[in-house]
Amino acid sequence: MSKTKEKAKKETLGFEAETKQVLNLVINSLYSNKEIFLRELISNASDAADKLRFEALSNDKLYEGDGELKIRLSINKKARTLTISDNGIGMTAEEVKKNIGTIAHSGTKKFFESLTGDESKDSQMIGQFGVGFYSSFIVADNVTVITRKAGEDKAAGIKWESAGEGEYTIETVEKATRGTDIVLHLKKGESEFLESHRLQSIVHKFSEHLDIPIVMKNENKDEEKEDEPDDITVNSATALWAKSKGDLKAEDYNEFYKQTLGDYQDPLAYNHSKVEGKSEYTLLLYVPSKAPFDMWDREATSGVKLYVKRTFVMEGGELMPRYLRFVKGIIDSDSLPLNVSRELLQQSKQIDLLKAGAVKKVLSLIEGLSKKHPEKFDTFWAEFGPVFKEGPIEDAKNKDRIAKLLRFASTKTEGKQTLTLPAYIENMQEGQEKIYFLTGSAYATVKNSPHLEVFKKKDIEVLLLTDHVDEWLVQHMPEFEGKTLQSVAKGDIDLAAIDKDGKEAETEEKKEDESLNSVLEQIKKVLDGKVKEVRISSRLTDSPACLVADEHEMGAHMERIMKAAGQDMPPSLPTFEVNADHALIQRLKDESDDDRFSDLSNLLFEQALLSEGGQLEDPATFVHRLNKLLQSLL
Repeated sequence: MSKTKEKAKKETLGFEAETKQVLNLVINSLYSNKEIFLRELISNASDAADKLRFEALSNDKLYEGDGELKIRLSINKKARTLTISDNGIGMTAEEVKKNIGTIAHSGTKKFFESLTGDESKDSQMIGQFGVGFYSSFIVADNVTVITRKAGEDKAAGIKWESAGEGEYTIETVEKATRGTDIVLHLKKGESEFLESHRLQSIVHKFSEHLDIPIVMKNENKDEEKEDEPDDITVNSATALWAKSKGDLKAEDYNEFYKQTLGDYQDPLAYNHSKVEGKSEYTLLLYVPSKAPFDMWDREATSGVKLYVKRTFVMEGGELMPRYLRFVKGIIDSDSLPLNVSRELLQQSKQIDLLKAGAVKKVLSLIEGLSKKHPEKFDTFWAEFGPVFKEGPIEDAKNKDRIAKLLRFASTKTEGKQTLTLPAYIENMQEGQEKIYFLTGSAYATVKNSPHLEVFKKKDIEVLLLTDHVDEWLVQHMPEFEGKTLQSVAKGDIDLAAIDKDGKEAETEEKKEDESLNSVLEQIKKVLDGKVKEVRISSRLTDSPACLVADEHEMGAHMERIMKAAGQDMPPSLPTFEVNADHALIQRLKDESDDDRFSDLSNLLFEQALLSEGGQLEDPATFVHRLNKLLQSLL
């Protein structure tokens, strides 16, 4: 596949072992976004500088009197070229053929594998797949590479050129400086990459933290000012997370957070740590002090950014579980396997370990706030509590750990979500074996619910759950530390083990009150189709009636949530419980007027429905019945 045009000087060759179709696949399918090409070429240039640093440790003559390593971006609008230049290690003719002439051959990877010890650890090389260079053809219809190996004669320069159509030419040229120049002859329609501001934005996005300066011509230079530089550095050339924690102050972390991660307030807390071993990565994670505006948008991307050796790769929900979607920060991996485009994460054990490690660090951070900084934790809970409650639902491995951090309102907290589950258990009454709770749409509704009456009377604490997520939370967390969670609005309530004054026996007597049996049957007949059972209540002390769901059925509040979400719910009839001691129930025993009995029974049912936050199907009829009853009292 080779034809010599100029003996020993210029050759035209075909790409080794790969066809034109493979190259087209790389060019057209490998990358989903065009700007990736610049990231890839800058990363390759960074690799070249890194290789030179290592080689120069044993031979500083390779610097050729120029130890200031940099990457330069140059624009020629007239010629429609974009040039990416570096003064790194450069390549010989054989290296050019091997590294560029063969798709997917990676000189960087081979070099990386040859390193040992600290050199390997300290290396910042990125391009381990050898295909990044070909992303040039996404935007260019012709690419020229001019390179010279460090330490070689000026006449040993190499020029490589291709239109990306299966062949390339290679020839020797003179090159005064070491390193590599990649000249992209841009296609029509790609003029955006001839604009300085566009290139700078790409650099800021992907290569901001590479430890090598990326420079461009200062297009805004005032020629009358002699001290104004010809070039400007367009990246920070530093990564705060790569520095030693001992060299950093809280102000450094806070400033980085605001400038890099896009917030205007200091974070509540942060964690900076490095994990070593089979999977090496650095974490710099922050808990914000304010919830983002899109926190409830399940499609919103995570605030955590993934870097591979300081080069930005992606930002997305794959990096953090949904219940921690408010977390911001950096994960920089030294060993994470990426696909050849560096855009999508491969499913691997390394990624699972990385995510698990990041979650543990965040949970430790929140635990630290809870134990050492209660005021900050209060702020955290006010902003992120409902989201964090998704944790036991989504994260089975850390379920118990998360559960201990949850905060709830109760009948004894005056509406504030300050009670922990361990504290609830510690305050349980003698003989109490269950954690009691009540769900609803609003605190005022659940606080005054008739379902709480017997619990208030016996001074038994009940959790009051009013966040939307609470219904799912109690379904996925049926117990905590061996204590079953029990809704006070479902099933039978047996408080005999807690009863101190022996009044439970009175309830049994009430159930056996034959004088009420006929009343219960008549009420059930009146409410046919609305309730499935009418019975004497053991949970009411002041209210005349309440509605109760079966223990294993969907509660009324959950049913309303599902209907509001557009779910077609199957009909589920509640049990109608009445307070045998209440005057209204006793009055029904003596009511001989069937119409009046029916009106009173329906009013009791509708009142019970309203008291738990439900909606009447026919409010007008309810008002009519109520007015009719009031008129009879005049």
